[in-house]
Amino acid sequence: MLHELMRTWFEFVEEWGYLGVFVMMALESTIVPIPSEIIMPPAAYWAAQGRMNIWGVILAGGTGSTFGSSLCYGFTYTVGRAFVQRWGRYFLLPPARLELAERWLAQYAYGGVFLARLLPVVRHLIGFPAGLVRMPFLAFLGITFVGSTLWCAVLAFFGARTIGRSPTLLDDPSELAHVIKDDLLGFVLLVVGLGAGWLFVKWFGSRGRAAPEAS
Repeated sequence: MLHELMRTWFEFVEEWGYLGVFVMMALESTIVPIPSEIIMPPAAYWAAQGRMNIWGVILAGGTGSTFGSSLCYGFTYTVGRAFVQRWGRYFLLPPARLELAERWLAQYAYGGVFLARLLPVVRHLIGFPAGLVRMPFLAFLGITFVGSTLWCAVLAFFGARTIGRSPTLLDDPSELAHVIKDDLLGFVLLVVGLGAGWLFVKWFGSRGRAAPEAS
């Protein structure tokens, strides 16, 4: 069943072009389980074949992701904490994860949002706690757009190269997603490493400032 869904999503992007990329990436940035690895890479490959423009594909993906995250932000901003605490488990945001996300945003704010947009799984959830803690919307929008567009560009680069080496991957969306994820592993590890280093510097700096104040 999942394979058939992936093929349907895959074909939608192919048939609808930029609009398909926008809609699918918007859904991917909510709770809909659509892997971005079957959206951006094929579109980038088709752009390389002259069917679309590569920059148009990246822009459509980044804009769609931003729109989807904005819906998540607006949802939790509107319904409030009590609703999310009671019903959040039904849209992948149980109380424990909500508390962790809120602490993350409280400590790292804008940098935390940007980093989350580059990480699998986390990127499509970050809009929920951002709306809940009422992060300034324009700042959230700007950071989300930059991070999302960067992620879409990375997927486009890896996708066009990977499919270019093996065009038969277009016949099997699930295998394509698997291969792209393998290709992206090094990039994701680099992001995690840089993020961990940045968080350590922030933490060490705050500890250093706290010591003189305590004394």
